[in-house]
Formats: sequence, C-alpha cells, structure tokens
Amino acid sequence: MPGPHPFPLPAGRPARLVLIGALAGGFSALFGVGGGVVLVPLLVVLLGYDAKVATATSLAAIAITAAVGVAAHGALGNVDWLRAALVGVPAMGGLLIGLAIKDRIGSRALTLAFAGVLVVAALLLVVT
Repeated sequence: MPGPHPFPLPAGRPARLVLIGALAGGFSALFGVGGGVVLVPLLVVLLGYDAKVATATSLAAIAITAAVGVAAHGALGNVDWLRAALVGVPAMGGLLIGLAIKDRIGSRALTLAFAGVLVVAALLLVVT
C-alpha cells in the first residue's frame, strides 16, 4: 500500500489552487504569461509552497495550459511556428541548465532571484 501523498492538500487548498489556476489562465490569454510569473509567486505567498516545489508544479501546469493555448491560437492562425521552434528548442537546453543550478541553491535564494527577475522585467516594460 502506498504511503502518504508527499504534498497533502489541507482543507480549502484545492479551491485556492483552482482560483490561482484560473488567474494564471486569464493572464496567459491576455499577456502570454501565467505559469512562472503568476503561479509561482501565488503558490509561494498564498499557499506556503517551497520555491522549488512551486516552480516544478508551475511547469507541470504550464504544460497543460500551453497545450490548450497553442491549439486555440494555432486554430486562429496566430502562431509563428518557425520562430516558436527557434525559441522553444534552445529553451529546452536552458531548462536543463536551470534545473542543474536550481538543484544547487536553496529555496530562499531561488525566491529572491526570481523576485529580482520580475522587478527587472517590470522596469524594462515601463521604460520601453
């Protein structure tokens, strides 16, 4: 018989996860973001997830969201498939490098680094 689930869901948590997922989906449709930019901070801040678990959970959710988003945008003729491949294929290599780095740093350092990336991205959006 299997042991306890490694990530138990206390009362009320499934409803909050559904709300966070709906927010991420809305942001994804509007701005092309949702996974890391929306899910990770909300999982960490609102649900107390460890940063490493939050990023991994976010990636799993992104796979589902991205599949639906690509299908919908593809049907509308909005996807530039060549450029998507030119970005996506090297991104897989970057992902593997990022996983190796993430494995060597603590969750707090990961959270601070992610917050820094978000601040820089926000500033760049404001000044350009």
